[in-house]
Amino acid sequence: MTWQQFLVLGLLVSLIVLLVQGKVRPAMLFSGAVLVTYLAGLADIEEVVSGYTNSSLLTLVLLLLVSVAVEKTRIMSWFASLMGRGSFNLVLVKLWFSTAFLSAFVNNTAVVASLLGAIKRNPNHSASRLLLPMCFAATFGGVLTLIGTSTNLIVNSFLEKLGVPPLGMFDFFMVGAGTLLTGLIAVLLFARYLPEEEKREEIQDTAYFLEAKVPAGSHMIGRSVKDNGLRALKSLFLAEIIRGDQVICPVEPSQELHEGDVLLFAGDVESVGLLQEMKGLDLYGEHRLKGQHLVEVIVSPGSHLVGRTIKAAQFRHHFDAVVLAVRRGNSRLTGGLGKIELRGGDTLLLAPGSGFAHKKSLSREFVVVSGLEASTRLDGRRSAAVVAGFLAVLTLSVLGWVPLFKGLLIMLVGLLLSGILTLAELRRRFPLEIWLVVGGALALSDQLQATGLAQALVSFLQAHFNGASPLLAFVAVYLFTLVLTELMSNNAAAALAFPLAYQLSLSLGVASMPFILAVLFGASASFLLPYGYQTNLMVYAAGNYRMKSYLTLALPVSLAYSLGVLVMVPLLFPF
Repeated sequence: MTWQQFLVLGLLVSLIVLLVQGKVRPAMLFSGAVLVTYLAGLADIEEVVSGYTNSSLLTLVLLLLVSVAVEKTRIMSWFASLMGRGSFNLVLVKLWFSTAFLSAFVNNTAVVASLLGAIKRNPNHSASRLLLPMCFAATFGGVLTLIGTSTNLIVNSFLEKLGVPPLGMFDFFMVGAGTLLTGLIAVLLFARYLPEEEKREEIQDTAYFLEAKVPAGSHMIGRSVKDNGLRALKSLFLAEIIRGDQVICPVEPSQELHEGDVLLFAGDVESVGLLQEMKGLDLYGEHRLKGQHLVEVIVSPGSHLVGRTIKAAQFRHHFDAVVLAVRRGNSRLTGGLGKIELRGGDTLLLAPGSGFAHKKSLSREFVVVSGLEASTRLDGRRSAAVVAGFLAVLTLSVLGWVPLFKGLLIMLVGLLLSGILTLAELRRRFPLEIWLVVGGALALSDQLQATGLAQALVSFLQAHFNGASPLLAFVAVYLFTLVLTELMSNNAAAALAFPLAYQLSLSLGVASMPFILAVLFGASASFLLPYGYQTNLMVYAAGNYRMKSYLTLALPVSLAYSLGVLVMVPLLFPF
């Protein structure tokens, strides 16, 4: 091997190791790898820049920006109102197909976030039995169309870079439809084994964790918990009292309150208003409450907040928001609110300031679940205009009359001129992470080809598949991509797996399409780990699932998805 091949191989190995560890952001890793190739003289500036200006990548960026306007429409609420009635199996079927349909054209994170509230309010069926099927339906829907998920367009950008005919909007729709049906069968069989949502009286340990203080001069001082009316509060439970270095838990009805006592409650979102109205108590962060909509966010596993307390992280300074409450799945929290060491998956209830929505780090640090976006819905006329415009762009693209990139660009300009979107929103929601990952991956793939490393690696793989059928190689590529996407982001998995899969198909002298689809579908197969994909994380926290109950459905759904892919792809796209 030449020194150039050794260098590129070392970069690839380092990328995989660091991506699996998850300590450095993928965007930084891919950008750093490209910088090394440039400084080492392997690539000139034109080759580096070409990866970041790929037309499919720019189309993906435009699509995600236009989706911000689609998220503001009322189409999600309309769908949610249609699917909440009927028997459990009927609701599951309606939820499965409607969520998949939305996710085929709209970013699946936006779909899940928009449907969460409606599902949690369903009066007929437990939300814990519906949230996880809804989440998985969004993933299945993402592989129905070319624009269903970012990984599809990433794969397409590699094809365009190679000069191969790109994928069409519905080229792999039948494969996706087959997996959608196998997934539905798994959901109908196993969703009923998900735990029923517990009654309110039994979920004190899974509610929000709130803090209030007894100030000087409070009428509560010297009176018992019972006399102060703190024992029979609706949806609110006094869990413990902190008095200096002393922690009083459990709290007896006869416990007397002192000046400076910190009271720790377990309750729901409505408890914030209840405590705020209660005379004689100061709610944590109350001075920042000015009637604004509250925002519920989930801490990302890669957030810099993980391992730090709210106070040490200077949360208010960095995000212009006050943490009013914290929830950690089924775990019971103790100690003062500001002293809680945050973890990935923690749900925070925030009172945002005027600058919160403009913080560029929001998308990196959190998954926004409700509140901020819910307060900015478009009216019926504008919602209809946005949906009609988006459908027109897609229709013109499918018919080949207007390229998707041009149609999205025209629509984005129209959204800005009409005031539906603002430049501030576009700056905040610009998918910089995806742009850097995909652009860097495209530049690295050039070096795989230019140095001959791709062919060397494929020759090594071919030696191990000597005499084996192309079907076995196809299965191996799919499983390799699936493992990668469970260990790292789906975009990074697609970027790493595609060059090798494509070269392997060429070396075997068979059709490339099955191997392309193995990467495309494998990169979206993130089901088994709740922290593996942000929509999984969103419902894991919202549904208060335990790992055992999560796997009750995740495992059979993952197997059903893989079965559908491994059967449908060779059947519809022969080698």
